[in-house]
Amino acid sequence: MNYFETIREITKLIPTTIVDFTIQRERTSPPTQASSNFITNKAQGDWAELLIFRAINETFEGFVAIRYGKSDDLVAGEKGFDTFYNSFQDELNTIGKRPDLLVFREADFRKDIGYDISNLEHSTIEDYVRLAVAGLEIRSSAFLIDKYEALMQNRTQSNLEKAFRIKAKIISEYSDILKHPKKKKYLDILNSINEETILAVSFRRPSWNSTDRLSSLTNLFREMKEAIKIVQKRDYLSITPKVEDLKVVYKWIEKFNVPHFYFQIFFDKAYGIAFKEILSLIIDSDKEGEHYEISKDIKNQNKTTIKINTRKTHQVAYKIDEPEHKSVRREMGRGRLLFYVSFDKGTAYLDVDSIKNLLNIQNT
Repeated sequence: MNYFETIREITKLIPTTIVDFTIQRERTSPPTQASSNFITNKAQGDWAELLIFRAINETFEGFVAIRYGKSDDLVAGEKGFDTFYNSFQDELNTIGKRPDLLVFREADFRKDIGYDISNLEHSTIEDYVRLAVAGLEIRSSAFLIDKYEALMQNRTQSNLEKAFRIKAKIISEYSDILKHPKKKKYLDILNSINEETILAVSFRRPSWNSTDRLSSLTNLFREMKEAIKIVQKRDYLSITPKVEDLKVVYKWIEKFNVPHFYFQIFFDKAYGIAFKEILSLIIDSDKEGEHYEISKDIKNQNKTTIKINTRKTHQVAYKIDEPEHKSVRREMGRGRLLFYVSFDKGTAYLDVDSIKNLLNIQNT
């Protein structure tokens, strides 16, 4: 069974409520206007792609990375953008979504067409693309993951301790009140809360205020519930494939039979996961919550996104030097001005062994 056949068998197990691979993707219309935030995010993504492109070519003996993903400097509202966007939609329907980078064995690298084939007519490079050992989709995230992790883990632990302190205080000082038949259910709730159940516990806090003591007890329940809500919040950064992209990535794999991977680039480290592993996760409901969650992403036009816990993925860069950045002025139609941030330089220090293990490749 080859790579695509393996992927195809996994997709048959994915609930259609998540994604139905038998239904044609919906073609989208060109956006009408870009924002400064959109262009900044695009510039950050372009920087992340170039960062990994350089790092692989400077670090990986026997392998070469080339730029492949369809891209353009045009943005919505500029002349020619609609033509570019519709051409991109046509390509999604015919060959699927190109990964940003392709990795080749050095022996298969074609020096005559070089390190960037993103603008070549695809019919002229199809056989070449099939020789790649990996396709890499590069995503970026504007976080320092080490600082985020330290803060979130400290926040979770401190609120966990707070919830248990309040629980102990209520049981110790107010058990006489809670033993009343109409209030005993709250004592049962308290006794059920432990480190295993706290992530799932939910209750409606009481609103007793007829005496000072009952009012104090109500406030303790309120504080405990607030602490529990913080403990239950997602405390990890993630690799974030959009559900709608699964179909177009699958279509590309169907055509080229090249293993596909997602890399998430933070400003201090980078992580990766195989497309095959993403599909395997979403058919394993037991891992939902700890390994991943599926939710609508408000920051991404409310699109349904799979958020995969980076702690459960592969570290592909153990250090990243932050880029230089500057403000850029861009004049749009009718004299509309956009100001955004551009990025330059920076270095990714790759964990070569981890990447080779993830990509399942060895030195030639």
